[in-house]
Amino acid sequence: MFSIGTYNIDSRVILAPMAGVTDQPFRQLCRRLGAGLVVSEMVTADTRLWNSRKSSFRLNHAGENEPRSVQIAGGDPHMMAQAARMNAERGAQIIDINMGCPAKKVCNKAAGSALLKDEPLVLSILQAVVAAVDIPVTLKIRTGWSTDHKNAETIARMAEDTGIKALAIHGRTRACGYKGEAEYDTIANVRKIIEIPLFANGDISTPEKAKKVLDYTGADAVMIGRTAQGNPWIFKEIDHFLRHNERLEKPSLNEVRNTLLSHLAALHQFYGEYLGVRIARKHVGWYLHHQPKGVSFRAHFNQLESAVEQVAAIEQYFIQAQLTTAAA
Repeated sequence: MFSIGTYNIDSRVILAPMAGVTDQPFRQLCRRLGAGLVVSEMVTADTRLWNSRKSSFRLNHAGENEPRSVQIAGGDPHMMAQAARMNAERGAQIIDINMGCPAKKVCNKAAGSALLKDEPLVLSILQAVVAAVDIPVTLKIRTGWSTDHKNAETIARMAEDTGIKALAIHGRTRACGYKGEAEYDTIANVRKIIEIPLFANGDISTPEKAKKVLDYTGADAVMIGRTAQGNPWIFKEIDHFLRHNERLEKPSLNEVRNTLLSHLAALHQFYGEYLGVRIARKHVGWYLHHQPKGVSFRAHFNQLESAVEQVAAIEQYFIQAQLTTAAA
């Protein structure tokens, strides 16, 4: 399909990095369900903070499939280079630079998409990180800082010239956040001026939309973010549609149950019971949001304090759901 350095990616569907979502259990699940590449949660470039509990989980890549892509965020070229080196030493095989996150707590520290306002600093960071490691470096950006200041084309040329191996673009500006509709004209314009792999991101929620965006932009792959929350089957569905031009059937109730229980077990194991139970709550909420009585079940589920209780509750929920379906 396309390559990032020496790594051949055989699916045109990629999991976007999302803080608090794309942890190791979720990344591994999405890989099993058809994602060609998965990218870690954002890791701060300030290595002095790596002793925190949160960073210890984000820096753990044990047992993950190759290639292991780790996203770093920061606004200082030297710190970004050091973070890239240290992640490579810890098992990262691709370093992804975050210049796309619109969150205020990231942008207020002159990182994420805030960097797009300072093109000389962008160049310095790209040069420093590429020079720091002998593994591929990729970049994620937005179309610009605001609708009046779109500079994705400038940044894209800069990225390719400095040795960035792939570029992902979210079709909104920093000022847009996640409001309004993503636009793909900018991504299509970037495709005309760079040759490295290009990934289109933003509002891609169905297999048909994925194909439409790929056809329109000429991008090599689509990058899926929020749509994957509680719906990891989206990768398999898009991949199948792109290959065969036909829709897969939606997962059965039994498949949803088995996937959710597997995900739950992975969260409990990875984080330990106390944290795993709490992190599982948001994932279960996403899975069951559109399921019958899913919202009311979530209120009950969020009160549970042990892994055993959570598993039993999920099993009971699906027993009831199957009985309701059979009676309908």
